[in-house]
Amino acid sequence: MKLLPAQYVKAYVKRGKNDAADAEALCEAMSRKTMRFVPAKSAEQQAGLMLMGARDRLVRNRTQLTNAIRGYATEFGLTAAKGMAHVMPLLDRIAADETLPALARDLFALQRDELVRIEAEIDALDAKLKTWHRSDECSRRLAEIPTVGPIVASLLRLKTPAPELFSSGRDFAAWIGLTPRDHSTAGKNRLGVITRAGDEALRSALVVGATAVIQHARTGHSKHASPWLLDLLKRKSPKLAAIALANKTARIAWKLMVTGERYRPRSAASPIGHAA
Repeated sequence: MKLLPAQYVKAYVKRGKNDAADAEALCEAMSRKTMRFVPAKSAEQQAGLMLMGARDRLVRNRTQLTNAIRGYATEFGLTAAKGMAHVMPLLDRIAADETLPALARDLFALQRDELVRIEAEIDALDAKLKTWHRSDECSRRLAEIPTVGPIVASLLRLKTPAPELFSSGRDFAAWIGLTPRDHSTAGKNRLGVITRAGDEALRSALVVGATAVIQHARTGHSKHASPWLLDLLKRKSPKLAAIALANKTARIAWKLMVTGERYRPRSAASPIGHAA
């Protein structure tokens, strides 16, 4: 059995949308020698991806709930600093403020209970994720890469069941969507922003990890910042540097997954730190 990416098959649909046209497009796409197929995932890998999806949904729900709490609190003149660590103290202040209507305090209490429940569910899924990460040898090796932690390493392992299908690390980074979009024509090379192709969750996790490392490097909290990264930050903005670092991380991860080797920094100053 072979799986075809839907976006590659769409180009062969002539006109209209029906079962006959779809079947014809599938047959036409299958006959192309350069067609790229999607490797089938095992049941264990699907379960791991389900775990990642469930955690992502809870994190989105937590963000939505905290934003609602901040918004309602602002309407009563109560504000708090940015960050999840300041939400609970805000709710404590609300509970102790007797000038607020009783109905409002009751509703804030319900939102507090909901937030506590979501936090507990996220912690439970994080424990399962760490257990899966420790049980997978490749995921543990990937976590040794700077900017890569258990979450990113698990995503790389689960989202890439067959890394050997990519001919190079650049192809792997392009599959994730971390390479520039090509607008070249008439012999002129014109590269634009990143393509944003591929899996959004994996690309976002790599960029977030790179951004966290860059923040430590810019504030001077990291004593082992890579000279390559420090030099890049002198020439490029932090956002562009994060994309470049994520691209580099993806290439290194592909190499480790294909060869089975461990991460070896070029020098003692290369490690920057580990992200989530």
